[in-house]
Amino acid sequence: MKTVLIKGIRFYQKYLSPLKRVHCPYTPTCSQYGLEAIQKYGAFKGSLLALWRILRCNPFSHGGYDPVP
Repeated sequence: MKTVLIKGIRFYQKYLSPLKRVHCPYTPTCSQYGLEAIQKYGAFKGSLLALWRILRCNPFSHGGYDPVP
């Protein structure tokens, strides 16, 4: 499962993300954060961390540096 999620994120980063006009206000980007979280914590906990980060990423967020815990 972990491998499938990582390949999905890498596909998004390579093919879909460059098509977006609005960029993530956080460093690292939300997709990179998700990739690192899944690699570090596994498929379940890493996906939950990535989901929480995506929910926080909105036009009203301040952004900034937010590494994987």
